[in-house]
Amino acid sequence: MNFTILSSVMTVISMIVFIGILVWAFSAKNKTRFEELAALPQDEENGK
Repeated sequence: MNFTILSSVMTVISMIVFIGILVWAFSAKNKTRFEELAALPQDEENGK
């Protein structure tokens, strides 16, 4: 297999994975979970 073709395939796979992570991170159904996780350090500091 030619290195150029392999490099192109890996670039496309990496881009698809990156876009998948972005979709997962910014999806509306994960918003409440991420907000709870963001407040976790403050809750532990206040003893909650």
